[in-house]
Amino acid sequence: MVGRLGRCLAECTVMKEEVQTGLLLDEIFERHDTGIGHPETAGRVKAVAEKLKADGLVEKCQRLDFRRARDEEILLCHHPDYLNLVKREIDGKSSGQLSTGDTVYGQESLDVATQAVGGVLNAVDAVMEGGMDNAFAVVRPPGHHANADTGMGFCIFNNVAIAVRHAQRKHDLERVLIVDWDVHHGNGTQDIFYQDGSVVYFSTHQHPWYPGTGMAGEKGDGKGEGTTINHPLPAGSGMIEIEAAFRESLVPKMAKFKPEMVLVSAGFDSRIGDPLGQFQLSDADFVALTGILLELADDHCEGRLVSVLEGGYSLSGLAAAAAAHLEALTGEAG
Repeated sequence: MVGRLGRCLAECTVMKEEVQTGLLLDEIFERHDTGIGHPETAGRVKAVAEKLKADGLVEKCQRLDFRRARDEEILLCHHPDYLNLVKREIDGKSSGQLSTGDTVYGQESLDVATQAVGGVLNAVDAVMEGGMDNAFAVVRPPGHHANADTGMGFCIFNNVAIAVRHAQRKHDLERVLIVDWDVHHGNGTQDIFYQDGSVVYFSTHQHPWYPGTGMAGEKGDGKGEGTTINHPLPAGSGMIEIEAAFRESLVPKMAKFKPEMVLVSAGFDSRIGDPLGQFQLSDADFVALTGILLELADDHCEGRLVSVLEGGYSLSGLAAAAAAHLEALTGEAG
């Protein structure tokens, strides 16, 4: 089956299929207070919101609601002892840093983190139940560094990993793909699925760089052997290297794996000019990469794709790249 983007190009037609894209965007995600000078700031969501509204993209999407994730949903990926630690340390009375790692929190951070997880689960449900073709969840705190028992790298709960387990449990999915284009390797996501053959984790990331994981030789173990696919790339890498990884590694692998849903850990710190990364992707590159994933999703899982915000620390750069990504999801790009 040829994907939607491929059909449009092959037929040389200007007609576009109407795409229903869900958008989770709300001021609540600005209430996770990391303090003055921290790069993972509330201004990230505000900057994205202002750009999406200015570009007329919000009105082209269907609104997604957020909700508090239940404990049993968070425990799909996280250990009970870790959840109890988070509840004990983020007690709503003070600010601080998680004892497990470099994740700063404010008084409302636990509530915001559970709302982020619940909102992403709502996005999965909306796409799986046919109300939307794809979705973009602009949430924080990010998640891909959090593993089963450790919060680190600005992350409390692993939003994408929990979403995958939710999709498997509620919607009976047997094969799910996670694509992570954040400039930093998603060590938490890799850890959670490292021995799980039902989930492919594919990552392009700068190396050596935080958190120091994601070598090409890390390929999974046991039932998960071969389902972790890492492409560590040097500083200065851009579309040439990352597109090659997508087309020469990811696409052929998916022809055999045949995912039933695609989740994207959409970190825009891989954009040129980000203060925490040294990749060189442009906004047009994010449109192209999104197009590859949309075509892949069309080919294998009726277009079902949910994208979740991870990193991106230049406010203007994050806003521009997120808008380009959403424009591609809605079918309005180019």
